[in-house]
Amino acid sequence: MVTLLWILAVVLVIAGIVGIIRGQLLWGIVLIIVGLLVGPGGVSVFN
Repeated sequence: MVTLLWILAVVLVIAGIVGIIRGQLLWGIVLIIVGLLVGPGGVSVFN
């Protein structure tokens, strides 16, 4: 489960960075924040 959370968090953060690069600033920031919240090091929504 922890590995899945890490993978999901990494994918969300990368998608957020790509969104910011493409000019979708708000969507990119939202994806990065969600990725940090989902990750095991953050405030996991699954705990």
